[in-house]
Amino acid sequence: MQRNIGLLGLTFVAISGILGSGWLFAPLLAAQAAGPSALLAWVIGGFAMLLLAATFAEIATILPVAGGIGRVPHFSHGSVVSMTMGWTAWVGYNTTATIEVEAVLRYSTSLAPWLYVGEDKLSTAGLGVAMLLLAVFTVLNAFGVRFFARINTTLTWVKIVVPALLAAAILTSEFRYANFTDYGGFAPEGMKGVLSAISTGGVIFALIGFRHVIDMAGEARNPKVNVPLALVLSLVICLLIYGGLQLAFLGALDHSELENGWPALHFPGELGPMAAIATAVGALWIVSILDTSARISSFASGLVSVGSNARLGLAMAQNGLFPKFMETLSNRGVPLFALMVNFVVSALFFVALPFKEVLALNTSSIVLSFVVGPIAVLAFRRLLPNTPRAFVLPAAPVTGCLAFVVATLIIYWSGWDTMLHLGICLILGILLLLYRGYRVGMAELDWREAIWLAPYFVGIALLSYLGSFGSGAGLLPVGPDIAVVGLFSTLIYILAAHLRLHQSKFDQYMAEEKADEVEEYGTLEDDIYEGPFRKTGRE
Repeated sequence: MQRNIGLLGLTFVAISGILGSGWLFAPLLAAQAAGPSALLAWVIGGFAMLLLAATFAEIATILPVAGGIGRVPHFSHGSVVSMTMGWTAWVGYNTTATIEVEAVLRYSTSLAPWLYVGEDKLSTAGLGVAMLLLAVFTVLNAFGVRFFARINTTLTWVKIVVPALLAAAILTSEFRYANFTDYGGFAPEGMKGVLSAISTGGVIFALIGFRHVIDMAGEARNPKVNVPLALVLSLVICLLIYGGLQLAFLGALDHSELENGWPALHFPGELGPMAAIATAVGALWIVSILDTSARISSFASGLVSVGSNARLGLAMAQNGLFPKFMETLSNRGVPLFALMVNFVVSALFFVALPFKEVLALNTSSIVLSFVVGPIAVLAFRRLLPNTPRAFVLPAAPVTGCLAFVVATLIIYWSGWDTMLHLGICLILGILLLLYRGYRVGMAELDWREAIWLAPYFVGIALLSYLGSFGSGAGLLPVGPDIAVVGLFSTLIYILAAHLRLHQSKFDQYMAEEKADEVEEYGTLEDDIYEGPFRKTGRE
């Protein structure tokens, strides 16, 4: 692989993932769930994502590997944890590619109405176009990371400028302060509305795009500095843009649109609420470019997700869950076979699941894989105590615990309906894991370090069933449920942190990674790679 992505390219990879297909609709979805308190949802969601990003920021300074989401837990908690969490992330990543392709097509229905039969079902021709678009993403990524980064950086400038201009145009045209106090007050649905907006109202779906930086860390220049900076910069920039769009949307609504309450908000048309609001306030000059910008946003996000998922497929092959041929790199340093396998899987989602179910599976499966970040930070503090860190997570035991609790709460808030889809995903992954154990021998897998997974999965499923979100039984009311989930998560966090790899097994895995790095990069010189192998004295 080649370390060709600088700070700007890496930051724009994350921004492209965050400002994806949802920015034209996220303000509406959040407002429907929470009313004006949707602003609070963005603040809480942003804080949650910054917490999770901070844990991975420290890890990336000492272990900048390709497919980090799936690869990092291999070094902290061994093969079973890395296979399980990597599997859920891989499934979620593949749904992202499907979602972004469908978004491009939905934004194109005015030009090509034959893409759909009815409102939601792709026509045969539309399905063919979807496959072609997926193939384009795959081919562009096959040209190498430098080519990919240049294309994405160019497209991302459009993705930053247009939403910012749209928010400014609406805010300076018309703003109704009464919208924040009338129609049920600032929080018409209470705290439950805010939490629903975070989990299912588009907030986390949007912000979790920062993950692509972690997966591209293996191809970043000076990763111990650029990766943490890119994580923070991308989240801050996108939070400002989303916050501006949400504020503009809330303030521009008129009485006729709110007379039936916030949940009844509805805007027809493929470009959705932001275009309708901009038209209403007379900002026609920006409406004319929204359709093109929407397609560019979705196209760039699809391009990034396909590239990122290829690195995750590579990591899963290195972990041992996927076939070894997926580790093969092209002469441009690209995991070409992983790209091809992912293309087939993403294509299958178009016919295997309804689009709404693909959306439901996406966020929960990806967030679940992120819970390894907080516990891996503590593990590496013990396993690599003397390794210099360019970024150090403040008060790591407490901050890591808080990040773990927040990630668990997001999964819980996604609701019982989503938990059912996630459960099916996990069962398939466990079956694949057992097959892997059968082939190589169960004793070769790191079962001890994965003991915490069983109570965690069972517990979060039970809490989701008892809770009030997504068709839950409602036996666990909003408010007390946060305390219950928080206590449960803290106990699991303590157990998981205790069950890190033994030092001898960690050293073995690091030695294997060192050999892989020499094969991929050709050297371990400081200007090429400043990772743990030059810091631990175990060369």
